[in-house]
Amino acid sequence: MKVVRKEHRGYTPLYAENLDPSSSNKGDSKESFYVGPLAFEDHLNQWPSEEILPSWRSTMESYHEKVLSAGTKLISLLALALRLDEDFFEKVGALDAPMGFLRLLHYPGELEPSGKEIYGASAHSDYGMITLLATDGVQGLQVCREKSKQPQVWEDVPSLHGSVHDGIYLVQSIASLRIDS
Repeated sequence: MKVVRKEHRGYTPLYAENLDPSSSNKGDSKESFYVGPLAFEDHLNQWPSEEILPSWRSTMESYHEKVLSAGTKLISLLALALRLDEDFFEKVGALDAPMGFLRLLHYPGELEPSGKEIYGASAHSDYGMITLLATDGVQGLQVCREKSKQPQVWEDVPSLHGSVHDGIYLVQSIASLRIDS
């Protein structure tokens, strides 16, 4: 709690967020740690002390840079797939500040039965151009392709065995997402 989230950076405890404001749940059953852009506003990031987690900051900074690099390459590929110039999205500001945030999420799994549906991350649409989601192969991610259609139809997203962390998903921001605990 010494690095509780401020300025969208730092630790967020279990149930502190509810991504679906229409939900009556007490909050999403996840805890998270946010790392903001390193190049522009790194001074806003909060880090646990080296005594508590040696090398954690440098590891997270390196991981953040690698994921951002992968995202940058992917938006170039998206532009080419759309028959646009390779740097189209860069020219229109997709890489302008603020840039990518790294959100480290922990879902505790099975919780005490409450009679209510419990989500690790309740229904929401991601912001920004793309989301790269690294998983550990545990099922739970669902997508609703037509979020305005009622009733909503939620589909399980399969994990891709053999890829980095058993799955990296490119999630378009036009779909709604939720993660079952």
